[in-house]
Formats: sequence, structure tokens, C-alpha cells
Amino acid sequence: MALSKNSSFFTKLTTFLFANLIAGYVFANSTDRSLLAQAKDLPKEFEQYFFDVPLAVRIEVDQKLLGEALVVLSRDDKVTLMEFTDTNDSSFNSTDREKWAAVLKKGVSVGVCSSQCNTEMLALDYSLENSMVSILTLNAERDFKTKQYHDQPESGSRGLILHNQLNLSGGQDEKIGGRLRLEASGSIGNWSQVVNMHLVRSGYSDTPTYHSINELYTQREMEGIFARLGYFTPNSEGLTRPPRQFGSSPDTALGIMVGSSDSLAISNPLPSIYPIYVTANRQASVEIFRDGALINSQAVSAGLQSIDTRQLPGGIYQVEIRLIEDGKITTTTQELVYKPNNWRNFDSRWRYNMFAGRETQLLSNWDQQSDAEMTAGASFNYLAHPRAILGLSARQVRGQWQSGTSLDWMMADNVSMYANIYQTQDHGTGIDLQSLYNYKSGSIMLSHNRSWLDTTNSYDRLPDGTRLKQRRVYSGESSNSSIGVNHRLSSKSSMNARISHSDGNTEGIGLDIGWSQRSLLFANDASWRISLFDRPASFSSGVSRNRGIDLSLNIALGADGENITGTVGSRTARDGARDHNASISWRKQIQDHLLQNVSVTALTDTYGIGLASQAYFDSKMVAGDGYIQRSSYNGNLTGGFNLESTFVVGEEKMMLTSQRETRGAGMIVDVESDIDDIVLRADDLSGNSTKLLPGRNFIPIIAYRNSSIGFDLEGNHAPAASIDPPRTNYHMNKGGIDFRKVRVMKVLTVFGRLLDSQGKPLKGHHVINHASRGITEVDGFFSMQMSAGEPTLEVRKDNQLLCRFRLDAAQHRKENDVLMAGDMRCTPESLAEAGFKAQEVGRNES
Repeated sequence: MALSKNSSFFTKLTTFLFANLIAGYVFANSTDRSLLAQAKDLPKEFEQYFFDVPLAVRIEVDQKLLGEALVVLSRDDKVTLMEFTDTNDSSFNSTDREKWAAVLKKGVSVGVCSSQCNTEMLALDYSLENSMVSILTLNAERDFKTKQYHDQPESGSRGLILHNQLNLSGGQDEKIGGRLRLEASGSIGNWSQVVNMHLVRSGYSDTPTYHSINELYTQREMEGIFARLGYFTPNSEGLTRPPRQFGSSPDTALGIMVGSSDSLAISNPLPSIYPIYVTANRQASVEIFRDGALINSQAVSAGLQSIDTRQLPGGIYQVEIRLIEDGKITTTTQELVYKPNNWRNFDSRWRYNMFAGRETQLLSNWDQQSDAEMTAGASFNYLAHPRAILGLSARQVRGQWQSGTSLDWMMADNVSMYANIYQTQDHGTGIDLQSLYNYKSGSIMLSHNRSWLDTTNSYDRLPDGTRLKQRRVYSGESSNSSIGVNHRLSSKSSMNARISHSDGNTEGIGLDIGWSQRSLLFANDASWRISLFDRPASFSSGVSRNRGIDLSLNIALGADGENITGTVGSRTARDGARDHNASISWRKQIQDHLLQNVSVTALTDTYGIGLASQAYFDSKMVAGDGYIQRSSYNGNLTGGFNLESTFVVGEEKMMLTSQRETRGAGMIVDVESDIDDIVLRADDLSGNSTKLLPGRNFIPIIAYRNSSIGFDLEGNHAPAASIDPPRTNYHMNKGGIDFRKVRVMKVLTVFGRLLDSQGKPLKGHHVINHASRGITEVDGFFSMQMSAGEPTLEVRKDNQLLCRFRLDAAQHRKENDVLMAGDMRCTPESLAEAGFKAQEVGRNES
């Protein structure tokens, strides 16, 4: 191992020395490329426009465009970056560009790299002929493979995200039941920690308040795999299609779990496995629609060619391809995009998930939980074909073996099937079949499952691990078969039908038929729906079949986000008689208010009149909803209340936010502004956008990605302001929380001319303010942004402070947000004057 490490070290050292020797030889044995030598070829009157003034250039790194920029060339052979002006055609991401910007802003000498360059740079050259800055690095001419995984932060990350959820419900004839859930995720180094606990109390019986901890573990993400250690509920993470099993599900266990992981995988744009072709008679364009929404458009030339599917979203879905020639649609076809979301590397066809441990409880009073039993299991997926995924699983739970196998098969572009066979010791064998057929105007779905059903000691488990005991107990074989059809009659009309047959817990044949129509009613958008149903008997229909009809009308009122819905129908009542009913509902969505959505419903049926009301609210710290209902059957009142908030801690800062989705990590941002009612927008390169207000804010970000967030003013009529910093980088593990401070300053654009004590123009001098910085032209003129609250300017040359100015906007001509400062004389005396009094001369003095 030591020999291998030393060999790697000497290889890198040899490569570095060899590249430096080559670069040194090239620059030493070629025509003098210094800035002074190139300036000699310029006419004498143009030389003053070459040094110490902003020049527009293109910057390339290893012959790849980094961006177009403004730079300053100095007589000591240095190139200093001022700012990038255009990066649209660059293949570099913002993180790499900012890394190079930090190097170039310090000033880099032309020629072979010296100590001021970073470790990658070998040499830098400026070409007067094509106004190009060229950078040579160690990576030149190397053929690197596309990066498959994100790098983790070198120093790890720290933070805590605590999500709180409270649910309460109750009524006149029942006790108040509820659930309090606490889910915390944190980060220490490159390990992430998860804690999940809850309290549950049922309002239906005299049951105690249940409490338990469902998860308490630490997890490490690596390239393609994850490792989990601690107390957890075994699941099927990392699999595309885990085989279904039945019987007792694995409860909490203390042990270890490993499996496939896509957390660090980079979503590189890849084409669809099966190309999509079009044939155009002339130059045309293609529009790609998914579920009626345009997701991409591109130009095509005449002839047969394939569509570029790299920019389409991942997944397996149907699209409509419209070929448009001369502004008219000439052909429309239905095509299938096949880009499996979580599985694109056919060189690695296996995906797996394995766990082993001891079943145990931690601070739990739930019954029916075995203790001290060993449990273990494994699940696998195999990519047998781009259209076929095989699954296999086996596990031991409470001393019983459970096994299953599955097949996810896309038999054709519009036909798919999923089959699952599973068996559990002392229970029996089950089968699950599903098939979907898509055609031009709709789809047909077939389904059949048959298995042993035993709910005596089973629970419904919510996604967060909360267990709810089954209210209806059944033990025996059960089966269900169904066929469903969805068909579009026109662009505004559709129908659906479903017929099913059940044996076991529910028995009988069920039939549902519906028709929908969109139209205009009283100049408002409206939608009609009529449905007929004949279903097996249920608790609400007594021993009789539930037969009936429903007719509904939904009208969008004139105000945005406001609609009214009315329904009339008939169904089977609790005593088997007819139950004629009608209802009317009003709903309103509210923008920029604590209440986001409110609705009121009134209904009448055979038993009487019922009422219902619901409201959703969202504040900066908490969000939730509440409802209240009055039953038409017995007049009882019932209600519920749901509340959510998230507490985050990181970098010695903390806050409470109503954000539900944290995307794995986050950033606390303090916004300071001297502008009232300012609203910022934080744009993440991943596509997420968050509004920021003065004070403390929270931005959810994707864990593991090395990316950046840009800050900008919200709206099209934003005031003139400077944002510092305009962009910031981040790189955190899951559970990590970072902190940034953003300052927003009201600014003025200052236009003036800088003169020396003799009245001669000063060129190539840096003029600096809190909001921005500029550089004077050959004739001394400069234009830059200045903070309206701190109207001071500093003048520097070669890092030496020459003078200071304080500008009074009231004493200068102002046009809109442009302050005409006129001629400004820079003298050393300004540094000693109290208050930085401006040394100015009249505009007419030269």
C-alpha cells in the first residue's frame, strides 16, 4: 500500500514538472509575448488605451471558453480581472468560474505561472491580435470521463433540522385524539444522523397514549452505496421496484443496513434509450408536450432526424410530438420517453439492500412487538433489459421467513406489466398482476391480486413510521380483480369506467362510470361531471348495495382563485332506502396573506342539513390548516387541527420556519437593507427559488451538491440597489445548515472625471465604494454605483490609497438615479480632512 501511494505521488510530481518544463520551453523559445512587447506594435497614440484601462477580452481555460470579461493590463506584465460580462456560451459552471475569478482578480503575470497562481495553472498568455486571455492548466489534453458522483465536503458539515408536526381531531361523541411527531436530521462531518419519535392517542377507545422512537441511527453516503448503523425500521431504500410481501412487517431493529444509493449520483443529461424521430419537409420546429403542458421545443431541419431528448425530464412517460412547419402543425404523434430516473448505468445492473440486527424497542409502549428476536433480510433488483427489471427479496421477521419475486416489464412502447409473487411461512402464497395499455386517446388498466389476509395483529404504518391498528379485523383469503378505462372524447370531454370484483373482506361486483365536460357558463370557465355507481355493501349503506348517481358543476368566478361547486345526487342510505342529497361549496385562494385558502360547504340529504368549513394558513414560522363539520345524520360537531414547523440550527444561528421541504440541507440568510419593503429572490442552480424578506430567512438546498445561490431583486420595477454578495457557494451533507448575511443598499450611478492636483486626467485608477468599484478611462472619466446611504469614494492605484471623497447628492445635478459628479480633483490633503470633504472643481474647469 505504501508503495502504491508513493508511486501515485511520484506520478503526479513527474506530470507537474514535465508540464512546467514544456510550458517554460514554449514561452522561452517563442516570440516575446510580454504585454510591453505586444504594445510596441501599436500606434503611439493608442498605447494609452492599452494599459491601465478596462479592456474587453475572451478568457479560455484549456481552450474552453470561461467567459467574456473586462480586464486591466498593467506595465508590470499583469492581467487583472474586473468582472465577467457574458458567460452564456461557457461550459464551466458558476462554482468553477468563481474559483478562476478569485485567482484572476488578484492579478496574474503573463508567462509561466509563478507563486501567485493556483496549483492547477501552468501558464497564462494574452493575445493582442484576438483580444484573448488563454490559461493552460495541468488538465490540458486529458480525456476525463464524465463525473458520476458528487464530491462530499472536505471538512464535512454541521447542522440540525427538526421538523415538528401536530395533528388533533375529535368530536362530541369521541375523545380528542392526536399525534405529535418529531423528526430530526443532523450532520457531523460526513455522517448524517436521523431521529424519529412520536406520541399517538386514539379518540375512538380508551387506549393509552402510545409513544415510541422509530429511528435513531447514523448514515454515511458513499459513491453508489450507503451504510446505516443504529436503531431503525428496515425498508427498501435504493431499489427501483422492491417485491411486495405480506405478513408482519419488520418493526424496529438494532443493527446495520447497507444498500445501493443515488444520493451522490450526478444527473448528467442523457438521451432516451429509444430515440424519437421526425421527418420534416422543410425547416421546422418541434414542440414536445407532456400531459398537455409544453416541456421542450427545438428547431429541426428538413429530412429524417432524431429529436434531442437530453434536456427532457427523467422517467418513463408518454409525450405528444408536434411538428410545426411555417407556423402550422403538420403532424402529431404519440411517443414514449424512456429515461429511468434512478438507474442509467448499464455497466452496473445490480441494485441491492441488506440489513441484519435484533428486533427491539426503544422507549416504546406498543404491544405485539417481539423483542430479542434476530431479523435479517435482503432485496435485489437486476436490470435484465432496458425494458425489464427483475426483483428478488427474502427476510426473516418474528421467526417467519418471507420471500418474493417481481418483474417490471415494458413489453412495448405503450404496454407495461408488473407481476409479483410472494410467500410467507404459515400464511400462504400471493400474487399481484398489473398491466397498463396506452393508446392515442386514453388508457386501459388491468389488475388482479390474490393473497392471504390476516389483520388480527397488523397495523397501518404511515410513511414516518407511525403505527395505526387496523379497525376491521379479517383473516382468510382475499382477491380483487378490476379493469379500468380512461378515454378522451375530445379536447374538452372525457369519460372513465371501472368494473371490479372482490372476494374476502369485501365481496361483490362494483361498477363506476363517469363523464366530464369543460365549457363556458355565464362567460366563466366551468366543468361538468356526471357519475353512475353500483358498489358492494359497506358500513354506510347497511346490508344493501350502494347504488346512485352524482352530478356536479364547478364554476370559476370572476375573481382569481375563487370558484363555486354544486352537486346533486342519490345514493343508498344507512337503512337501505334512497338518500337524495345536494351540496354547494365556495372556495377562495388568497395571495400574500396569513390565510392562504378558505372554503365553506353546505349540504342537505335525507337526514338533515350539514355544514363544513376549512382554512389553510401559512406564516413565516408555522403553517397548518383546520376544519370543522356538522353532521347531517346526528348534528354532531367534529373538527381537526394540523400544525407544522421546522426548527433549524447551524453556524451558531437558529430559526423557526414554516418550510416543509428542506431538500436535505439548508441555509440561514440574514437580510439587511436600507430600503423599506424590499423583497429578494434567491435562485438556486438546481431550479429552486425562494423569496427573502428583511430579517432572518431560510433557504432549502439539495444536500451533497457543490453549487451556488444567486440573489436578485424581486419584480420588474425594483428600485436601484446593490446586493452584497450577489452570489454565494454551498456544499453540505444531509442535515447540514450554513449561514450567510446579505446586505441590500440603495445606490446611485455616479458619473464623473478624476483629475490630479495639476488638473490632468488620471487614468487606470480604481474608484471604490461600499456598493461597487470602477476604473477610470484614459481621459479620467468613470461610471459606477455608489451607496446612497454611504456616499464615499476611495481612489487607489497599485493598492495605494490616494484620496477620498464624500459626495452630497443635493449639490450635484441628478437625472433619475444618475448623479453627475463632474470633475473631481484627487489630492493627498483629502485623506487628512475630517469627514472626507470632497475636493471638487467646477464642471467648466479643465
